[in-house]
Amino acid sequence: MHTSNAIERVNQELKRRTRVAALFPNEASLLRLVSALLCEQSDEWSAGKIYLNMNSAKPPRT
Repeated sequence: MHTSNAIERVNQELKRRTRVAALFPNEASLLRLVSALLCEQSDEWSAGKIYLNMNSAKPPRT
């Protein structure tokens, strides 16, 4: 399966964080950790730099 670098980075971060905790007392605690990480990542992506803003492009003069 082909994936993008962004997805691979999220997968690596999830793997890294779950290895640190290693033993979860129950399934809900694992779900809370993964949900928090994905929310954090989503916030970073939505607040990230905008390299190309189509709204600021002016039409060419004629």
